[in-house]
Amino acid sequence: MHLFNNLFIMKKITPAFVILLLLTFTNQLIAQYVRKSITLEDIYTKKLFSERSVRGLRSMNDGEHFTTLENHRKIVKYSYKTGEVVEILFSTIESDFNIKDYEFSADESKILLAVNAEYVYRRSYTAEYYVYDIQNQKLERLSDYGRQKYACFSPNALKVAFVKENNIFIKDLPSDSVQQITTDGKFNHIINGGTDWVYEEEFSFTRAFFWSPNGDKIAFYKFDESDVKVFNMTLYNEQLYPENYAFKYPKAGEKNSIVSIHVYHLDSEKTRTIDIGEETDQYIPRIKWTTENDKLAIIRENRLQNHIKILKANTTTGKSTIIYSEKNDRYIERIDDWYMTMTDDGKYFVINSEKDGWNHLYLYDIEGNFINQITRGNWEVTDFIGLDSKNNTVYYQSNEESSIHKAVYSIKLDGTKKQKLSSRKGTNEAKFSKGFKYYINYYSSTSTPKFVTLHNKKGKQIRVLEDNKELKSRMQEYNFAPVEFLTINTPSSQWDLNALLIKPNNFDPNKKFPLLIFQYGGPGSQRVTDSWIRNYAWHQMLVQKGYIIAYIDNRGTGGRGEDFKKITYGQLGKYETIDQIEAAEYLSNLPYIDEQRTGIWGWSYGGFLSASCLFLGTDVFEMAISVAPVSSYRFYDSIYTELYMGLPQDNASGYDDNSLLANAHKLKGKLLLVHGTGDDNVHFQNSIELARTLTEANKQFEMQFYVDKAHSIRGKTTQLHLFTRLTNFVLENL
Repeated sequence: MHLFNNLFIMKKITPAFVILLLLTFTNQLIAQYVRKSITLEDIYTKKLFSERSVRGLRSMNDGEHFTTLENHRKIVKYSYKTGEVVEILFSTIESDFNIKDYEFSADESKILLAVNAEYVYRRSYTAEYYVYDIQNQKLERLSDYGRQKYACFSPNALKVAFVKENNIFIKDLPSDSVQQITTDGKFNHIINGGTDWVYEEEFSFTRAFFWSPNGDKIAFYKFDESDVKVFNMTLYNEQLYPENYAFKYPKAGEKNSIVSIHVYHLDSEKTRTIDIGEETDQYIPRIKWTTENDKLAIIRENRLQNHIKILKANTTTGKSTIIYSEKNDRYIERIDDWYMTMTDDGKYFVINSEKDGWNHLYLYDIEGNFINQITRGNWEVTDFIGLDSKNNTVYYQSNEESSIHKAVYSIKLDGTKKQKLSSRKGTNEAKFSKGFKYYINYYSSTSTPKFVTLHNKKGKQIRVLEDNKELKSRMQEYNFAPVEFLTINTPSSQWDLNALLIKPNNFDPNKKFPLLIFQYGGPGSQRVTDSWIRNYAWHQMLVQKGYIIAYIDNRGTGGRGEDFKKITYGQLGKYETIDQIEAAEYLSNLPYIDEQRTGIWGWSYGGFLSASCLFLGTDVFEMAISVAPVSSYRFYDSIYTELYMGLPQDNASGYDDNSLLANAHKLKGKLLLVHGTGDDNVHFQNSIELARTLTEANKQFEMQFYVDKAHSIRGKTTQLHLFTRLTNFVLENL
């Protein structure tokens, strides 16, 4: 006020100047809250808020160098110690030579290049494969007879095995000859050396053949999917007559592929079938060669996925013995790729288990005798990073600090000398060099995008590889609102629920704000973590428009022990919906939330949950956006659904009572249903049947479909269109 008093007594100051000065101060005050307005084009066209990272990294054998694939055109060798480029190992200027992936031979004399990939499903693709001899700088096509899958060097780098038209072939590089080792492969009937749809999706691997340590044998899967029912999907492809794409997709309770394991002996050119038991209605989620050239480890699960066994097979005789067995009253979590990591001498292996109520690491000898529990406590090992056999040290990620934070640790195999390696509070991931001399730490938090640093094995930082400085500056420029973590105590849960809020920068607790909740909610998932969060920029845009955004992790989500996660077993959707409704009711009753404007949205499992909340929480939610939802778990795949629900033949009420189809008639609020017609995962059938049910109940709703788009609904301007649709629906109905 002293400033204004002084201005008024100055004879040369006019009233117009005072008004201009007042406007300047007002604008500066507003600028504290919103410097720039986020637009959809900023997010989805200009990609202004996309993180940069260090991707496609391969550690080289010496542990002193790593390589990266850059611009899909060249492979560059770097020094861990200096960060400087040491050598360009491969480079091309050909515009039609797009490298999808690459693999070194064991001696690093050759590189196998997967070029011009064409995706089949989420992970699988066909490609044109090339072998590049580094010393001679010679590039040769692997085969002149069309595209291949899953090409892989033999240990001595003299051969490459690959799959074509569901059969396995071996290319001998010196003689340039090709040998076919299976002949019965046929689309929608027999698959050799690759996985079927449901194994690819749920067990997360595609290449289903593996060279023995000496390279004289190949162990491979055979999928007989002859009796698996066909799912038909229309692909329009801008053609006069659309394509009917028919593929084998086992739904809950229906027949699965019959899986068998075989070993091809290159010397005798004979194939041995391995004994995996008489039961055929089971799963083989992993096979692994031991350090013995004739011994194969096989992981076997029953159909209900609550009893797991590890077999050790003699590949000469085909006979196998059980070395490990574990049962669970509900289910055993799906197998990760690192499961049963063996020490270099082959005497011991490390597995994870929830047998004490929390996910921890255990040590066994190769005969299956329990040695000791490596980690323990009321917290979870959230990732296994690596096993340094030379120093008897395990590296892992855990949430020991809190359920929303993740740090990197090391510990001895006997469970002693635990050390925390990461220093920044938030979410830390690590990727070690061969020999475990260095590791790259990937850090983020809700306020910090990916921050990538190089460390020695004791955790000392050597240098920064990526700091996303431009993105952090842009966050300040657009004045991103801070995230506030909280826990919500709901009437029906014995546990407090983790949640976060994003409030407008001009937040006034005396005003009323609309609330939009985002969730996923599926078994073992987490959305409420101190990390760079999904859909962050879009939610910040809505915050700028005056909305409060909330993320809530219901019962059934991960990181908080077996009982919290597995309470939803047999009745997916029941407790999750109760928790989201009660948490939303709690938030809606806060003095600064407009209880007449509460919405929820989610994708996939989150799409299912958001619609369920709208149907069953009619007094709490005014609107929901449901993207690619499962409307009935009878429609979804066998491995995922039965893991959490059992068989529909045994649990009809669990499948039906909580389905969207059973509760659609209760709809009162505004619903936007979104789906891609080319979704091979959560089929468009789910939304079509939900639309039919809503129509028969005379319930009005809106629907947006995306022609030929898969589960992620991407491509060209698709995301811009999608989020424009979502934004308009929020603005009009909340």
